[in-house]
Amino acid sequence: MKLHWSPRSPFVRKVVILLQETGQQDKVDYVRSVAALAEPNAALMLDNPLSQIPALVLSSGEVLYDSPVICEYLDTLHQGPSFFPKDGAVRWLALRRQALGDGMLSILLLWRQERMKTAQQQLPSWLAAFETKMNASLDRLEQEATALADGHFDIGHVTIGCTLSYLDYRFADIDWRAARPQLAVWHQEFCRRPSVMATMPDDASA
Repeated sequence: MKLHWSPRSPFVRKVVILLQETGQQDKVDYVRSVAALAEPNAALMLDNPLSQIPALVLSSGEVLYDSPVICEYLDTLHQGPSFFPKDGAVRWLALRRQALGDGMLSILLLWRQERMKTAQQQLPSWLAAFETKMNASLDRLEQEATALADGHFDIGHVTIGCTLSYLDYRFADIDWRAARPQLAVWHQEFCRRPSVMATMPDDASA
């Protein structure tokens, strides 16, 4: 299998953490691919016409797009505890948390693009909307922090953890922990996992 990859993408990080957690990290060839919003990557588009990462090329030549699809596929290839509960309330809880984390990441990526514009180009209403949605999502997670800590580690935990780490990585000026002490403790524990430490975002790499 071939994975279009970047050390800075939080969506790719979800996939690589799952590979590490399930002992499959050596089954994949990692191809460094740049996926800039305004600059379509012609080489990447041969496998994913959306010019987005992650994209996983299977040995059959079929290509899977987007981290939820790729993670669920990879979860079928190992014999250990599943990261996608098969059914019942625990499955919908894991998928809801994944959706919340992915949605937060989408907001953060757009928010960062807006913040990188000049002051004259920025839309204050957009900036305010991004901040409002992010604070509401973080507050919701603070309410769930005890349940996060008690539950089986699954795709919901991977996604929420990657989201909070991306907030630290690209929005270091935002002190999200101050009003959310239980979530901060949970994230601290998340960051101690070997799979998480092995996938820290790296600005220095090519």
